[in-house]
Amino acid sequence: MYFANRGNTMDKRALKGAFKSTLPIFAGYLVIGFGFGILLSKGGYAPIWTLGMSATIYAGAMQYVGTELLASHASLISVAMTTIMVQARHLLYGISLVDKYKGAGFKKFFMIFLITDETYALVSASKYPKGVDPQWYYCFISFFNYIYWIIGSVLGALVGSLVVFNTKGIEFSMTAIFVSVFVEQWKNSENHIASIIGLASTAICLVIFDKQNFLIAAMIIITVLLFVFKNKITGERAICNND
Repeated sequence: MYFANRGNTMDKRALKGAFKSTLPIFAGYLVIGFGFGILLSKGGYAPIWTLGMSATIYAGAMQYVGTELLASHASLISVAMTTIMVQARHLLYGISLVDKYKGAGFKKFFMIFLITDETYALVSASKYPKGVDPQWYYCFISFFNYIYWIIGSVLGALVGSLVVFNTKGIEFSMTAIFVSVFVEQWKNSENHIASIIGLASTAICLVIFDKQNFLIAAMIIITVLLFVFKNKITGERAICNND
């Protein structure tokens, strides 16, 4: 009984800690999800479609792109190739979270499905509260962000189906949150090697290739360089955490 109660207490602390950590994401997802819901609604799709896409696809950038694909009646091959290009960065996320998700049990599959840029940023950078099961903490972070996105997108769809206004520029909200997450990670980290690799590789590929084709090349180069400098990156992070 003692251990059961102790376990429940730890889970509650993990829940509270995760909720506190995800509050900034709540604000961002509410706005960005709202924008997606409006765009899909303006494309002629009922709110139930927004709910379905957000609950099953759950990929902010891809969902924004998806509205354009739906509008242009893109083929399944085009959708598949676009999805790979837009979401290829998740391969990097998966590799770097192997150790953190190790031993998560049944929660691991749920957490893998719910990986997003913002969830990755919190899981990889945040320190879980002392005495809390880190796996439950990561699981609750993933869950809260998932719910935030669904709430924001459905609210946007409902408003978009009732109110008429100009939606030009709404798609930029996704870029805005990517920038804000990157800046926050940069400020909270003493090791900027991975960030510099990402920025430099992307910039170089953008110059060499056009904006339609640079993404895959950039992802390949980033992956290779992260493997090459893995020991230096993880080693310096370990030193920082010990300090």
